[in-house]
Parts: sequence; C-alpha cells; structure tokens
Amino acid sequence: MAGLIAATLSHAQVFWKQDEALYDRWVGQWRYTPDPRLLIIAMDAPSVKALGPLPWPRSTHARLLDRLTDAGSQRVVMDLLWSEPNTEDASQDAELAAAIRRNGQVVLPVMAVQTRRPGISEERLPIPMIAANASTLGHSDVEVDPDGISRGLYLTAGVGSPHWPALGVALAGRRAPLPGRLEAAPENASPWQWRRNHEVRVRFAGPARTFPQLSYVDVLEGRIDPGVLHGRLVLVGVTTPAEAPLLLTPSAPVRGLSGSEYQANVAAMLLDNKALRLMPRWAQTALSGLLVMLCGALLALPRARRGVVLALPAVLLGSFLLLRLGDVWFAPVATAVTLAALLAAWLARNLIHWRRFIHTDPVTRLGTRPRLELHLSEEHGSAQRLQRPLSVVMVQMDQFNALVDLHGLNAGNAALRAIASQLTAHARRPHDISVRLGTDLFALLLPDTNGEGALQVVEDLVARVRGLNVPVQLGQTTPITVSAGLYARVPDAASTPKAFMEGAHAALLRAQSAGGDGYATDIVDE
Repeated sequence: MAGLIAATLSHAQVFWKQDEALYDRWVGQWRYTPDPRLLIIAMDAPSVKALGPLPWPRSTHARLLDRLTDAGSQRVVMDLLWSEPNTEDASQDAELAAAIRRNGQVVLPVMAVQTRRPGISEERLPIPMIAANASTLGHSDVEVDPDGISRGLYLTAGVGSPHWPALGVALAGRRAPLPGRLEAAPENASPWQWRRNHEVRVRFAGPARTFPQLSYVDVLEGRIDPGVLHGRLVLVGVTTPAEAPLLLTPSAPVRGLSGSEYQANVAAMLLDNKALRLMPRWAQTALSGLLVMLCGALLALPRARRGVVLALPAVLLGSFLLLRLGDVWFAPVATAVTLAALLAAWLARNLIHWRRFIHTDPVTRLGTRPRLELHLSEEHGSAQRLQRPLSVVMVQMDQFNALVDLHGLNAGNAALRAIASQLTAHARRPHDISVRLGTDLFALLLPDTNGEGALQVVEDLVARVRGLNVPVQLGQTTPITVSAGLYARVPDAASTPKAFMEGAHAALLRAQSAGGDGYATDIVDE
C-alpha cells in the first residue's frame, strides 16, 4: 500500500515545488568551464545609445554579419525575428539576405504564436527571402515552470511535429540523436498543434555574464580585433531587460539570464555532453513505488531493521549522486515523504508495542514492575491524602528452580501461568493490580483494603494454589505451592511506596523461612 501511495504521489507530482527547490539547490552552484568558442554579441545599452532605439535597420545587421564573415566566425545565431517585410525600403531585406548568404552559417529563429482558436498554433518564420538564405532555422521556445524558473527546454519543437531544433542546438551544430525525454505522439493530434520533444534540464555553466560578451556597436564599428571573432560560435541577441525580459534560472535566481545567455548555455552543455536528462515518467513512478516497497519489506526482517533508518537519507543521497554522476534527475520528495510516513508509522507501532511489552509480562499476561510502581505511587498518594488503608501482597512460587530442572522450562511456565490466573481471580476490583515482578515473584496491590480483608485474600490464594496440579509431561501433573507476605496499613505522613514494597518482601521472607506453602503478615489496622 505504501509503495502504491509513493507511486501515485510521484506520478501526480504532488511535491513538485519541493522537488524543484531541492533541484535548484543542488545545481544552482554547479559550475563548469564552457566551450571557449562561444561568444555573445550583445545588443546592450551602449549599443542602443550609439545606434538608436530598437529595431535597427536590417542593413545594420547586414554590416555586422559581414564583419563576422570577414573575421571567419564559425557559426552565427541571429536571435532576431524578421517575420514581416520592410515596407518602407525593400532593399533592406535584400541587403540582409545577401549578407546571410555570404556568411553561409547563419541560424535564424522560429517562434510559436497562439491563434485565437484553442490548441491551434502557427509558426512565425523569417520572410522567405531571408529564410531561404539561412543555413537552418531554430525555435526560441524556452520552458518556464509554474514558479517562474526556467530549468530546461525541449531540444526540438514545431507545429504538427517537433522538426525545428532549439537555437542552442543549431548553434552547437548538434545532430541526431539528441538527448532528452521523448514524448509519445498523442492520438488524433491536431496538425496545427505546437509539438515538442527531447525534454532536458539545462546544465548551466554559471550565473549571468559567464560567457564572454562583446558590445554590438564595438563589433559593428570594427573596434574588435578580427582574431577575437575567428572560429567563434556567435550568438547575437538583445540583452537589455527593457527590450527582452530576463529568464530566472537555478544559476541566476535573482538577476536572471538574457535569452541569448540561455541559448548559449544550451549550446555549451551539448558541446560538452553535459545535458541533464529527466527520468522517464514511468521509471520515476515505478522507482518511487519500488523503493518504498523495498523499505517496507526490510522492516519485516529483524536483522535488516537497523539499516532501514538510513533509507530516507539514502534516497536523497541517491538522487543527488544520480544527478551529479549520471546526469539524470530523479525527483525524490514523494518517495522521501512516503518513506518518512512509513517509518513514523512503524516506529509508532513499535512504541505502542514496547509500551505494552514493558507493562505486560509475555508469559503470564500480568502487569510488570513498572506498572506496579506507577499504580502504587498513585494509590499510595491517594490513600495518604484520604487516610484510607492500602495493602500489598508479595507472592513467590516454592521450589520453582527444582521444577524446571526436573521437568523443563515449559513445565515451569505452565506453573507460573497457573499462579497468574489465581492472582488475576483475586484482583477483582477495578483498582486491584496483579503483576509479575521477577522469574517466580508476583505481587498484588489492593487499594482501599484493610489488613483483615487482605488477609482473607491471601489465605484463599494460598489455599487455591495448593490445590492446583500442573501438567509437566504427557499424562503427568505435579502439585505447586506458594509463599506470601502481606503488608497492610493506612499510610502516614512519613510513609513511602517503597516502604510498602519492602514490608511485603520482608513478610514474604518470613513465610519462606517457615517452610513455605503459607504466609506471613505485617498489619496495622486502625
């Protein structure tokens, strides 16, 4: 049952917020050195100040591309969408298309746009003149989780089928097969639905400004040595928050990353084979259930129980190591919560069992010494306040060791149970207590009972035990006897519960010294 609960909680992602908080803590400070070829040309505040407000003329971008072409840049992602023709100056489009053609390695973005009809999307592509000269197109769709943090993306996406690579994939030049969790094609899917596949978590190289950045205007005006641009994988994009909102990530949860920096991280992790994969949903669900079931099975094995307490930290440690060493994310919180509940229930059950065990003798089913001490303290205090009588009887079986030596432990236990049944029969009232103090030592607590009344109980008890015959072997029985000591009085101001126990024990010793099968008393009746 616990395994099913864990699997259900994991499949329903009930604890997704806690899982993601744990994930962010583990990967937020996880750094690595990205491929040195990656370079961002930032359309930043100094560039806007020098060139004017966005959007800039397409001829300006054509000039920048020619600078990169002449410097020998390896590949260029222009994260700018030219989906409408320039109606004021058609030569601008032709100039930009020619610059793209001269470079030969330009990647342009595709954007998904929701239509007014639910579930229907359309792709917004560059105009045909520009798109036809690009080496490839790539989608700019970035996944933002419900808590506002961007942790991953789909490496492929498109309307009808996921046919476009992400911009970061195109920048890295990564070809199939791509890493990431695959999504089965839905039945009767609309051909106009935006479909995505190859879901991954981004392994971020670091916080904002981890990748080298050059100001757009500096490159455009030739203030950058062409050697700096040679052989580089260049990503050109807007970095000013006013023009392009920043994306909060585990590595930049406050300042955020620009879209260009985000795609640069995607390219870097693919170039270094550092993509973080999500465990398939069926595997996540099954593993959660199996881990809890295994823990429950181990709880049933006495020798394995000590190790079960390590199950909870082991799940968290296993998830951490799987992420760090295997680049696979297993969300552990549903499993950990179910394990914690299972262990808590097991501990509570054992605590109840322990409390019962400590207060109940397993052989005779009588109470034990702790129970007698607890009730004696309460009854002694009550009798002391109300000046009511209190009686304690201590009973011990005669020749118990001889019986065990002669007939075995089973015969001895049978004798103890027979005596216990008589003690129970003589503890008739709700506040009367019968307990087993030791191997063959018993006691009766008789509140609000004076010496005369207690003496009648003792006499009858000794007589009834004397008439018992305990089975010892097949078809054979043996008689048993007991010795008893009675201590009865009204507690005075100086009296203590311990005095009643010691008085009853002293009386028992006198009965045993007289030969057993009898009783002795210490009674003070007022």
